[in-house]
Amino acid sequence: METDGSQRGERPGPLEAYVDAFLDDQRIAGYSPNTLAERRAVTIAFARWAKRHAIAEGSLGEEHVQSFIRRRPPQCSATESERATVRRFLAYLRACGVMPSAPSQPDTPAEALVARYITFLRKDRGLAERSILVYAPCARAFLATRQAQAGRLALDQLDAKTIHAFLLGRIRNHASESSRLVTVALRSLLRFLFLRGETPRDLSAAVPTMRTYREAGVPALLTPEEVEEALASPDRSTSKGRRDYAILLLLARLGLRASEVVLLTLEDVHWRTGELVVRGKGSRMESLPLPADVGRALAEYLRRDRGTTTSRRVFLRAIPPRIALTGPCAIDHIVRLALARAGIPPQSQHVAHLFRHSLATRMIRQGASLAEIAEVLRHHTQASTRIYAKVSLEALRGVALPWPLTGGAP
Repeated sequence: METDGSQRGERPGPLEAYVDAFLDDQRIAGYSPNTLAERRAVTIAFARWAKRHAIAEGSLGEEHVQSFIRRRPPQCSATESERATVRRFLAYLRACGVMPSAPSQPDTPAEALVARYITFLRKDRGLAERSILVYAPCARAFLATRQAQAGRLALDQLDAKTIHAFLLGRIRNHASESSRLVTVALRSLLRFLFLRGETPRDLSAAVPTMRTYREAGVPALLTPEEVEEALASPDRSTSKGRRDYAILLLLARLGLRASEVVLLTLEDVHWRTGELVVRGKGSRMESLPLPADVGRALAEYLRRDRGTTTSRRVFLRAIPPRIALTGPCAIDHIVRLALARAGIPPQSQHVAHLFRHSLATRMIRQGASLAEIAEVLRHHTQASTRIYAKVSLEALRGVALPWPLTGGAP
């Protein structure tokens, strides 16, 4: 790779003093030696290019990245990788305080109002971050739509017709529970706008109530055979396979939620006492016994595959940068791949929850009470556990009325 002067004996530029530290940071993130060698060549080339053009460290920005890239022919295959490397280098320099932070783009009125709404949810309402992730996108979409349609927010002119039009567009082709959450979020936003004086009247009543029935259906689940087939599907001769196997065991044996798996830290595994600390709903901390097979899978992954990183989370990305998994969707993705390898069609959107339903179903069919299931799944209301009564087929047969025959005789 061309290094623009580094191969011609050119004197180092001032930015080169930070190249080794930058590469150390990239090495910790898990990048391969070949990748690090390529990034060294690019960052040195960029540092010497900046020196030749007399660009001060504090003034470097995106326009300089583009100018540096344009020195090469457009058809050069390395263009995109060089651009990404230089951007990483500048981000590192900003994080170290060598360069000032990149100036933020000015917020639109809609974005500024969304930021205030999120602060209200977090500080005034005390909502958990996972709940805010449900409310905020709806607020952002509603206010952005309003600004785009009217040319400005004009919230004093907001009416029920506008609200209904947005709602109908938002929930089209959505499941009933997803649609209900949209109405809850929109109603919350409208109350906030009224409380903060943005609207002259409370329009939350203009959002219709969408009634859903929590116990209307039977929970989707996997058979015991399908659970074992899914557990056997990861290739445990690879580091990714060992990580995925440990994650699947946590879901299947302990019934953890996807978010609880993501949030596990190294400090949560108590090896001496054989316990696992779980961060459940509402930021509750609860201890669970650590089954032997789960403990062995965790230990093997931590010892052989996790590697050294600044993150304290147990489970990391399989490819660089070696950072924590981004959220519950990453666990769902792992489960979806495992089911596909086992030839099992997914039965719901949040496939990681299938293991939780399957564990509860197996327990109730083996004679466990609803109270015992609630304790294992860490339910804090019996309403969350009652749905599993529907899958106890033998118990239901005992209370079912006989089907009337012709003539009324049983």
